[in-house]
Amino acid sequence: MALIVQKYGGSSVADLDRLEQVASRIARHVTAGHQIVVVVSAMGNTTNELLALARQTTPSPDRRELDMLISVGERISMALLAMKLKELGVRARSLTGSQSGIITDEAHADARVVEVRPARVQSLIDQGFVVIVAGFQGVSRTREVTTLGRGGSDTTAVVLAAALEAEYCEICSDVDGVWSADPRVVASAARIDNLSLEEGLALARGGAKVLFEDALRYARDHNVTLKASATHGPGTGTRLSDSGSTEARAVAITGDDQLIAVDTTAADTSAVQAAIRDAGLRLRRRIGGVVHLDTRNAHGTVAWPEGVVDHGPIAVLSAVGSALGESFEDHRLASAALDQSGIAIHDQGSAGDALWWQVDADRLDDAVRIVHLALVEN
Repeated sequence: MALIVQKYGGSSVADLDRLEQVASRIARHVTAGHQIVVVVSAMGNTTNELLALARQTTPSPDRRELDMLISVGERISMALLAMKLKELGVRARSLTGSQSGIITDEAHADARVVEVRPARVQSLIDQGFVVIVAGFQGVSRTREVTTLGRGGSDTTAVVLAAALEAEYCEICSDVDGVWSADPRVVASAARIDNLSLEEGLALARGGAKVLFEDALRYARDHNVTLKASATHGPGTGTRLSDSGSTEARAVAITGDDQLIAVDTTAADTSAVQAAIRDAGLRLRRRIGGVVHLDTRNAHGTVAWPEGVVDHGPIAVLSAVGSALGESFEDHRLASAALDQSGIAIHDQGSAGDALWWQVDADRLDDAVRIVHLALVEN
């Protein structure tokens, strides 16, 4: 009997019809003899609607109160799913993040998991329950409700899989696995059957929407095997593990237009770090005194210290593959292809499993297609 942790995103439980389909899918796994722990996101756009409501109240919401507000969405999903499973004859019990033993630091709206105490979850599993956990949330050591930032439900699933020693953690969404590029941008993109967790982490840091940085880093550090699957319909998905792909070549291309560039050369380093942390920004790369920051999890305005020059939004495309950052030839080929297509390269670099280029935002999709053709298809 395998113990599997499954995570269902907001689109998978967007309404009662889809929630019923998820319940049926879980019931089939239980009938097959598996022990199941489920992590759910808020239904549909609930979190965004709650964030919008907060910003209508004040342009810079207090982060502690913001956590209290947006943690509600996942609790609605978990309770409704438990009700539906019980209707299908499956014993189910819902738990909040704190009830599940997920302990975090004190950073509201972008907390990091520091400890997992899964005794209550394990006890319910042993009694034959499907345990449904509210994703995206935990409790600090000072007993404050915290949320885990963008992709937090994935993180919840991975930390529970590690603590419970699950066979694997399945991330279920509308997309059947990880693709070599966004199929909406690159028509020739193909699903990747196997990917290393390092490559997955590089893709997440490059802006790939199906993967989330904190979850992948935790999976890598705690040797948790992931499976990215489609919630509805057939498909084999992508397996992400410590072995993953073995080819030393580009396996995927991704673009990111949710970044800003900031010159911190003339500013106090500790003050800059505090401003980044307080705003919920994420550091993506540093080029001398200039930093690229991910804005997806930003809340409110950024209070930059004296000396910071904010250059505003930028767009960056990344190519990912095992040790690709060490490949001079791949970097040369892709740069030449971009140049021949008339796409201006404003900056470029490499590190670890990734090559990257900063381009104009209105040419980002074109750039992704060009580099995909040059490095993945050829």
